[in-house]
Amino acid sequence: MKVMKKALSFDIGGTKINYGFIDENGNVINNIEKISTPNTKHDIYNALKDIVNKYENDVDIITIATAGAVNNENTKILSSTGNLPLGYNEIDFQSLTSKRVIVENDANCAVWAEYKLGSGKNCGDNIVLLTLGTGVGGGIVVNGKLLKGKSGSAGEMHFPINSKNRPCTCGFYDCYEAYASGNGLKNTAQEIYKDNNITTYDVINGVKENDKHAILALDKWQKDVALGIIGLVNIFDPNCVILSGSMAQFIDYKKINDFVNKNIVVQKTEIKKGYFDNNSGIIGAALFGFDKLKGEN
Repeated sequence: MKVMKKALSFDIGGTKINYGFIDENGNVINNIEKISTPNTKHDIYNALKDIVNKYENDVDIITIATAGAVNNENTKILSSTGNLPLGYNEIDFQSLTSKRVIVENDANCAVWAEYKLGSGKNCGDNIVLLTLGTGVGGGIVVNGKLLKGKSGSAGEMHFPINSKNRPCTCGFYDCYEAYASGNGLKNTAQEIYKDNNITTYDVINGVKENDKHAILALDKWQKDVALGIIGLVNIFDPNCVILSGSMAQFIDYKKINDFVNKNIVVQKTEIKKGYFDNNSGIIGAALFGFDKLKGEN
């Protein structure tokens, strides 16, 4: 009887680090644990080191889903994001352990999980995934392979969709992320309410209470999300588009499917909610890691 390989898998985000044990079939063994993301690169490294030291003898590989672009060798982060501490991209993850460490962008991990086992499993071999959270991430599968680009940076959602001069975390203005993210909804709502104290939670609660400003803000935000999807669908012609992350639950999927498919120039696609929600990162990182090892052997 074959012994199932096991990964200690991490998902490193700007506010929290999730980690857990994942087997080759993508099953979560025991519970997903969470810690708050430390405020410096050194403290992040030390927090990871403590966990790895505790469990490395129980697993075959260490896999890491992280914000930021990752090189094609899956060993280091090419550039960090505004949501993680300065110098985070300098962390040497392989030095955490003598076991193999495989690193990949969190949205790429998410699309791999959805493609292999989730909402994209029976969708086809061409998928675009967007993670809608504090920011916006993107993962793309083309003909059954993860699209990485020449350096590993493919899928970054920093392309302009507006001309309001709204700053983005990347340093540019009017990027898709600046409008389609949770922060984008907040900023749109603040413009509508003319109140800089309005939060994303205020908008969601306002919609429940039938507040006209909140409803308008959410509608504008969904249209901004849809505008980016239209461009991505026209470029990649995917079988489906999957939305995941904390903000994906606030999408009206019938409305966005109708709007997108009415305005694209390629064949119709389907926009779906992700299956794995907040676990897609650690599951996808493990599945990707196991697949990478198989490809090397």
